[in-house]
Amino acid sequence: MKQKIILMVTLLGLMMGQLNAQELKQIIRGKVIDKDSQMPVVSATIVIVDADPLVGTTTNVEGEFVFEPQRVGRYDFRVQCMGYEPRIVSNILVRVGKETILTIHLTESVIELKEVTISAKKHKGEPLNKMALISARSFTVEETNRYAGSFDDPAHMAANFAGAMGSPDGGNDIIVRGNSPRGMLWRMEGIEIPNPNHFADEGSSGGGISALNSKMLDNSDFYTGAFPAEYGNAYSGVFDLRLRNGNKHKREYSFSFGIIGIDFTAEGPFKKGGDASYLVNYRYSALDLLDAIGIKVAGDAVPRFQNISFKVNAPTKKSGIFTVFGLGGLSGIKEYKDEFKLDFDTDLAMMGISHTLPLDNKTILRTVLSFSGSRNTGQDRDSTAQDYYRLEWKEKITYSDLSFSTYLNRKFTPKHSLKAGLTFTKKYYNIFGEEWNFDGDYLEQILDRKGNTEVLQAYLSWKFRFAKNVTLVSGLHYTKLFLNNNEAIEPRAQLSWEFAKSHKLSLGFGMHSKIESMSNYLAQQKDGFNNITYPNENLGFSRAYHYVVGYEHSFSKNLLMRLEAYYQDLYDVPVEDDPSSSVSLLNRDDGYTNDKFVNEGTGKNYGFDFTLEKFFSQNYYFLVTASVFDSKYKAKDGVERNTLYNTDYLFTALGGKEWQLKNNGIESTLAVSSKVIWNGGNRYTPIDVETSRAKGTTEYFENLAFSKQRDNFFRCDLKLQYRKNKKKTTHVWELDIQNVTNQQSIIWEYWDEDDQKVESIKQLGLLPVISYRIEF
Repeated sequence: MKQKIILMVTLLGLMMGQLNAQELKQIIRGKVIDKDSQMPVVSATIVIVDADPLVGTTTNVEGEFVFEPQRVGRYDFRVQCMGYEPRIVSNILVRVGKETILTIHLTESVIELKEVTISAKKHKGEPLNKMALISARSFTVEETNRYAGSFDDPAHMAANFAGAMGSPDGGNDIIVRGNSPRGMLWRMEGIEIPNPNHFADEGSSGGGISALNSKMLDNSDFYTGAFPAEYGNAYSGVFDLRLRNGNKHKREYSFSFGIIGIDFTAEGPFKKGGDASYLVNYRYSALDLLDAIGIKVAGDAVPRFQNISFKVNAPTKKSGIFTVFGLGGLSGIKEYKDEFKLDFDTDLAMMGISHTLPLDNKTILRTVLSFSGSRNTGQDRDSTAQDYYRLEWKEKITYSDLSFSTYLNRKFTPKHSLKAGLTFTKKYYNIFGEEWNFDGDYLEQILDRKGNTEVLQAYLSWKFRFAKNVTLVSGLHYTKLFLNNNEAIEPRAQLSWEFAKSHKLSLGFGMHSKIESMSNYLAQQKDGFNNITYPNENLGFSRAYHYVVGYEHSFSKNLLMRLEAYYQDLYDVPVEDDPSSSVSLLNRDDGYTNDKFVNEGTGKNYGFDFTLEKFFSQNYYFLVTASVFDSKYKAKDGVERNTLYNTDYLFTALGGKEWQLKNNGIESTLAVSSKVIWNGGNRYTPIDVETSRAKGTTEYFENLAFSKQRDNFFRCDLKLQYRKNKKKTTHVWELDIQNVTNQQSIIWEYWDEDDQKVESIKQLGLLPVISYRIEF
């Protein structure tokens, strides 16, 4: 009997050893398309770099390719096709729990076949938009997941790029080259969308956390200046987000749990062998769930949120590709204390239906019909006596947009391509707001408007490649706001010249404008006869000229240096219509007003951005950026002052390394990443203590606007990740710690009426975010 047991144990051990010896593998598939025409590239060859023996495949008539299952790990791919410039796609992560799906863009060669040499110079990070040659950077979902302090949020991710700075309060507002975050444009699937963030204030472009989960994103673009002609209604920066398609070959799922939230993602084909696919993600606030079971993590003020996003992709044989996509989010916070009672809720929703139709092998027509809406409601009641709370602020602001958008993309030759489009939007608004008037000691109605208007945007963009190393992109953008018939015609131009091997010079120019928040146009006042007037209905756009010159040098395929110098001339900026006023909308990131504004303000931003980036290779990467800049403005008083966002300098350094832990093949990975941010402090206006004490609210020395500067801002983030591949699943454990050294710089000050003194708000302290994810 004892011998039988020994034999059985021996056989079991051999079986387990054989199981462990099996290499964990996964399928790699994707599609190769022409970057200009967006059409499939047939018979392209894709090979795994340095594979021995050679491993490769080719694309079919749909431009699709598939590899047999490959061992988990990271791979580089060389892609080439007759008549196209070769390309290297680097550091693609292959894991067990999810098939690796790639979309690869190739650029058609403009030189004769006999001159073609096989060299692939395209770097990771080049923008996806074929019309973008300068001040643009693409980012991947993996980067969003990999970088310390990013929290799977594209806005936190973009704050690592040169010229971009995050909000010191821990939110995800993005300050680009000294501009207000209000100047940002958010787009998704090619259409403008409302601010896609939870806990977003009226008129802002950021919030507490993104409502769009990074698991939904495909590679996307971020712009910091001189945008291509298709981007309107922005003078600061542009987020152009793209949703990926679900896997049409296999159903896949992921579930994650962390301090931020619990979320579930599902994707796959509607039926086996079909081309249509779905992708959906749902997330719910973990803090709210923990609070519901009695675990207090955030104190009494518990942030509640949930969001859902989806995309359905349905290709047809002859009628083109139909997609349905959407995003919805609910968020709110309630904080009740003896001193005050605060309620704040924000909702957002958008849904679009698109149709992409190839008219021939060089022309695509894309049309989108979309609906979007947002709603902000809130009120603040402050204690003035025992058991009595006075209403000091209340708002209910609802916007909804119905948009029709279309564009035609035509590639005439390898040298010439054209893109033209227009968007017509019907905008509906219903806004109400009231605040306590401390001068008159009464509750004052600031806003009460309901109605609709229209916005028309159109553009034309032309790309001409003089030679393989010289490209010109030019275009026009037109915007009209029917509310007051204000309009803008904006020329744009970019030039790229690779004057020597691995050395490139770029130039960019553009006129840009931004429609203000609808609440600013609809401000109301009362005259001496108690009649309501609307002083800002004819307010024009904020406008800017952008000038950029850039130099780029590739030390190797994985090491890149980029330098950019820029000057931005802002004009027609709305400022308060008072000869003694220092108030300009350039210094506001949210909110509304009932004051009269006129387009008589100016501003200027100029500076220098530096980037040194080593893309992921040899199991490590780093990104170092530095910006030195100056940001000034003039209001109606004619005095040149620093803007709120003029921090003088900004330095960011991040990097990371992975260790592959082997057991008869790669099974798990340990990754460490860290980030350091160091910049000058924001400017601020000193508080007038005596006036604040007399009025019972915070009052400032407006003649000293932004004359002071806070201490330097410093933050260090650290992220640890452990990824385990099993036979059919991938498990990921993460610890993302923001502000490891618990720096406590002051970011805001206010007059505390109860304590009769100036109080301060400090930067977000040490914040550990723990999460677990399983993919299967």
